[in-house]
Formats: sequence, C-alpha cells, structure tokens
Amino acid sequence: MNAEAQPTALIADDEPLLRERLASHLRRAWPELRIVAEARNGREAVELFETHAPQVVFLDVHMPGQSGIDAARSMVGRTQIVFVTAYEQYAVKAFEQGAIDYLVKPFDEARLVHTVARLKERLAPVPGTDAAPLDALLEKLAAEVRGRVSTPQRHLQWIKASVGSTVRLIPVEQVHYLRSDEKYTLVVWDGGEALIRKTIRELADELDPERYAQIHRSVIVNLSRVSHVTRGLNETADVHLNGRNETLPVSRSFLHLFRQM
Repeated sequence: MNAEAQPTALIADDEPLLRERLASHLRRAWPELRIVAEARNGREAVELFETHAPQVVFLDVHMPGQSGIDAARSMVGRTQIVFVTAYEQYAVKAFEQGAIDYLVKPFDEARLVHTVARLKERLAPVPGTDAAPLDALLEKLAAEVRGRVSTPQRHLQWIKASVGSTVRLIPVEQVHYLRSDEKYTLVVWDGGEALIRKTIRELADELDPERYAQIHRSVIVNLSRVSHVTRGLNETADVHLNGRNETLPVSRSFLHLFRQM
C-alpha cells in the first residue's frame, strides 16, 4: 500500500510513554495506519491537525493548558475522534453519541481492536459528522473535566516587558491582545505596546483560558476586550475590540469559540 492510500492518525497525550504505548498497540492492531504526528497538549494537537489533516485523532482528555475536549471542538466533522481517558464516565457519554469513540487507560487490546474496526467502517465513506449535537456534548464534557480539578491552576498575573530603559510589570487584565512577531510577541495593553521574548505558545499555556483565548496561530485576545465578531469567507472571522480600530483574525481552527456570537 503506498503512503498516500494509508489512513493517517495523530496522537495527543502529555505523557511520552503513553503516546509510545498507544502507538505500539496501534501498530499491532492496525498495521496500515500511519501516525503522522504526536502532540503534547491540546493546543499543539490543533496546530498539528491543521498541518497534517489526519483522518483519525486520538486525544487524551486531560492535558495541560488546552484539554483534549477543547481541542476536539475545532476538529468535529473533519476527522474521526477517539478520546483517551482514565475516567470512563466521560468516555461512555461520548461513545453513546456514536460519532466519537474512546479508549480507557490502561489500554485493553480487545477494546482497541473493536475501536479500530469501528474506525475502519467510518473511514469507508467520506469522513464527516454533524457538528451541532457534538458541540453540546463536548461542552458538557469540558465542564465535567474542569470540575474534577482539585487544585486551582496558577495562571499568569503579570507580563514583564522592557519599555525604553525601564522594565514594566503589565497586569494581564490590562492586556488587549498578544500577537507573535517572528521571535518576539507584541503585547498591546492600556499603556501602549511592547515586545517580549516569550512565545505565543508559552503564553497560551500560562494564561487563564476562561479569560484569554487563542484565536489564531499568532494571536491571543483578552475576551473582556472583544466588542463583536464579524464572519468572513472560508470559515474565518475578525474580532473587533472595544476602543481600538484594528481587527484581529480568527482562523478556522478557533472559529468554534465564537459560534454562538
């Protein structure tokens, strides 16, 4: 079988050993499957999904920063999703919907064989599912996952930036948006603009996801500063900010954040 005809997959899990273990099980249960990428968290999974467009995505439910459930929202209807979790109660709810399968850690060979059989059946027609009912399911699952966190995560409170000859401590609530600029990130806040050496990727993992959203590979916005969103062509959009003239692009991967707006 040539490479182009092979089914492809992405594995996302923050534990390298578990990624390797799942890949090993898959090589035995589905030799034809080609694993094109591995991700360490939900944000990276979304980026790699856009790059490789795999036909199947194995997503760990609990990952730092953006969870597997949040990542799945931008993939629904474009791939086959399999949740990987140690908490079967989440998996059963997803599995009952029929469009999403699940694996429970530690991996069971018989269950994996069953999952592979279901995936092969679904890949026979053109992949794609109705996103509307799955959006509601994923929202419920995400709420339950957040509810299980026993210790509050410490999110970034200040951003240190050099402004002229001084170093400023910028409270994150004053930030309008952050935008990558090659090796730097532009911070736009109430007091002006400054470049910092932290990457968008690092900032996305450190900021409170309830208040700050990555809307493009190169942009994070403070949701409290958003006035409205306008839809564009090819499943894109533009974010408009209170009191500012510039607009920020929303890429297809993050459009689900504003689906209700």
